[in-house]
Amino acid sequence: MLTGAQIRAARAALGWSTNVLAEKAGVASKTISRFEEVNGIPPSRSATLLEVKAALEAGGIEFTGSPGNNPGITIRTVGKID
Repeated sequence: MLTGAQIRAARAALGWSTNVLAEKAGVASKTISRFEEVNGIPPSRSATLLEVKAALEAGGIEFTGSPGNNPGITIRTVGKID
């Protein structure tokens, strides 16, 4: 699972608005806003949270830690750097 803080950070790192993330995840933008208001795991159907997570991962985000132990994000490097 992931936290509201991780969702906020991931969206900001990608430069996505709540509307963009909502569209990519197939959920309402109000759902994204509601998730981001929570620092812990947002109360929701787990399928909805997994859709948001999948959309952010497809955008290049890797979630680190766990909700209770150092939750964070990293941005995957695309391509090879010489």
